[in-house]
Amino acid sequence: MKLKLKKFIQVLSPAQLIALYYFLAVTVAFILLSLPAAHKQGASWSFIDALFTAVSSVSVTGLTVVSTADTFSTAGIVILAFVLQFGGIGIMTLGTFVWLIMGKRIGLRERKLIMVDQNQSQFSGIVNLMKQVLFLILLIEFLGGIILGTYFLTYYDSFEQAYLHGFFASVSATTNGGFDITGNSLVPFRHDYFVQFITMLLIVFGAIGFPVLVEVKDFLFSKQRRYSFTLFTKITTVTFGLLVLFGAVGIYALEASHVMKGKSWHDVLFLCLFQSTATRSGGLATIDVSQLSAPTLFFICALMFIGASPSSVGGGIRTTTFALNLLALFHFARGNKAVKVFKRELHQADVIKSLVVTMMAILLVFGSTLILAVTEKNQTLLGLLFEVCSAFGTTGLSLGITPHLSDIGKCVIMVVMFIGRIGILTFLYLIGRKEIEANYHYPKERIIIG
Repeated sequence: MKLKLKKFIQVLSPAQLIALYYFLAVTVAFILLSLPAAHKQGASWSFIDALFTAVSSVSVTGLTVVSTADTFSTAGIVILAFVLQFGGIGIMTLGTFVWLIMGKRIGLRERKLIMVDQNQSQFSGIVNLMKQVLFLILLIEFLGGIILGTYFLTYYDSFEQAYLHGFFASVSATTNGGFDITGNSLVPFRHDYFVQFITMLLIVFGAIGFPVLVEVKDFLFSKQRRYSFTLFTKITTVTFGLLVLFGAVGIYALEASHVMKGKSWHDVLFLCLFQSTATRSGGLATIDVSQLSAPTLFFICALMFIGASPSSVGGGIRTTTFALNLLALFHFARGNKAVKVFKRELHQADVIKSLVVTMMAILLVFGSTLILAVTEKNQTLLGLLFEVCSAFGTTGLSLGITPHLSDIGKCVIMVVMFIGRIGILTFLYLIGRKEIEANYHYPKERIIIG
């Protein structure tokens, strides 16, 4: 039996193994969250609810069919925090740590798995990168938990309650999990700018990309006079920053005469900045998103579709994919064959890959929304699109329709959340078959386009 299992694992491709490991993680999360000790007495809990919560937590999405605050006990909240940690940092990052602790050698196959899980393009330094990532994320979460826990002493009566909320909020924000144990996201803290600022920082640290965090750390502690950032970090950081700014301005422009009306300038500033930062992956909110106008909700769908950066805790098509699409469009419109940025020329294969990811993501979102439109006839099309984009971007924002979805609808959302977590490329490698390069070519012929 053991030999057969070993042979089965050896036959699987890295993408298939990663999907299998995440499936096993969902199974373990399902079992742990189904334990009686994880629930409050009298809490309603069905099989599909447990499975949905397990997928949502492993994929660090945050969409829920039950109230986290009303359903889970303290033990359940701790379990949920560990599952978010597991799903956010990544299975292979934690696997690397376990292998090193056990003194096992990390071979070529394991390095391939790490590359697929973290969307890396080279073997060199991959294990060292994972060690640094694990250290930085745990340090950020610990400091965030201490800061928020200490601050929450002014909100909660007991020391235990304040720090439980503080550390859970820190883990949920850093992993972009979107879960909250207040029962109303961060709406109770809509006038508390300190909580919003710390939460925004934690969301950015988790969503901007692990390699970026490592490079910034190296830059801050480097003894070299001139430190050169990689092209990935440059594109990711600039795109991420511009999307936050563009998102904040867009939300303000669309809601200036609606939700923003009558609010103070600092309330408006933090509301726009927080929603723009959290919308693309964080999933937390300082306002009931169902109050927003239809144009704003559609705009937020676009932001959730883009998502976070590659090799981060977030989903979506990723910031670099979006940037490469825009750069390709710009250079093509100017008649340039090569795509250039920051005094570097991009590989044609990467440009094609970004277009493939975007096209596949559009088909996934469109197809899933179409299925939901058939199964959920009592919901609006915009509400269903919002739900699907939230699942694909592993964001967790909802207009409140998640608990009211049919079992088929919940299964559709679970599939989208799972794909959003493992990534479109991994999903394509999962369902595709590696084609052997042919030693012959057919004659080329042009076709009419556009």
